[in-house]
Amino acid sequence: MIHLSNKGNWLEISMDRAGQRNALTHAMYAEMTDALRQAAGWAECRAIILSGAGGCFTAGNDLTEFLAYDPDAPHAGIAFLHALADADIPVIAAVEGQAVGVGVTMLQHCDFVLAGKSACFRLPFVPLGLCPEGASSLLLADIVGPRRAAQWLLTGQPFDAAEALEAGLLTRLVEDGAALQAARATAEQLAAMPAASIRISKHLMRDSRRNPVHHAIDNEWEYFRQCLQSEEARSRIQQFFEGKPDRGPAGEGGEL
Repeated sequence: MIHLSNKGNWLEISMDRAGQRNALTHAMYAEMTDALRQAAGWAECRAIILSGAGGCFTAGNDLTEFLAYDPDAPHAGIAFLHALADADIPVIAAVEGQAVGVGVTMLQHCDFVLAGKSACFRLPFVPLGLCPEGASSLLLADIVGPRRAAQWLLTGQPFDAAEALEAGLLTRLVEDGAALQAARATAEQLAAMPAASIRISKHLMRDSRRNPVHHAIDNEWEYFRQCLQSEEARSRIQQFFEGKPDRGPAGEGGEL
């Protein structure tokens, strides 16, 4: 479920499926995509805040949907990533607890990323027989450097908030439980700025990279859906559900 809240000059989008660590379904992606597009048509909107309920940002895509995925059908997550990459309104992420898979790759498209000190991050694509997504094959090295990007993407090992901050993925750390409050403070700063100047400035900052980013999102998805159909990926995802010791790093609950 997605909760939307209009705060006057900014929009808050909360991922709320706490029992599954806010694992994202097709329906949730579609709701967030619609919200981003609606915000683009709201002239006074100066910021968008992304957060997760229950002390967790998001454990990524719901793996049960991956197992049932029709490879010939469009994926709502890709539309969401394109909409996020297209946003001319500043996007602020408030990260608590876990950010896994797309929960990390969506941060690359945010302008401010505020995280609780004990937040933890993981990109478990390769260990699950999959490949990078969300334009991470393009953007992550630009943000954190090629060595760190290789470490995070190719090994799928977790990293903590201190490492994420030092690498440049985060804007700053806050006390646990205070990320949303800090995001709102940032939104208040932006709300005092002229709306047109905010949007034009972000557009100029992102415009030269948008075509390569959209290409990377689509190109990665072509490989990703091929990987999803492989025996190796399906076996590793199934091991995850069966709770085997080598089930992979996504954690409990069926998310990526």
